[in-house]
Amino acid sequence: MKTLIILNEPAYGNERTYNGMRLANSLAKDESVELRLFLMGDAVTAARTAQKTPDGYYNLERMLKGLVSKGIVVGACGTCIDARGMTGDALAEPVHRGTLAELTEWTIWADKVITF
Repeated sequence: MKTLIILNEPAYGNERTYNGMRLANSLAKDESVELRLFLMGDAVTAARTAQKTPDGYYNLERMLKGLVSKGIVVGACGTCIDARGMTGDALAEPVHRGTLAELTEWTIWADKVITF
């Protein structure tokens, strides 16, 4: 099953993005699922590099890197990145700068689209 998860909420402050990533990690364990993750709006801040979080608190950068290590493709809206003043080097590797055209292609590709 081809699944696309779109995250829209800020990295920290509420738990929607965290819960979306938790679901993505769970889905990534199922070999029958092809998964892609796209960050839009304030969710692009989840891909900021060098995140410092308190001990015992979740870290979205580490969660993203874990997803990518499982072969999950992660894109972040370039317009949203620019609107938040993030420079190219602020984006954690290997999250790539995406476009609305790419998100459109991924949406057409997907059997299921889940948004947070």
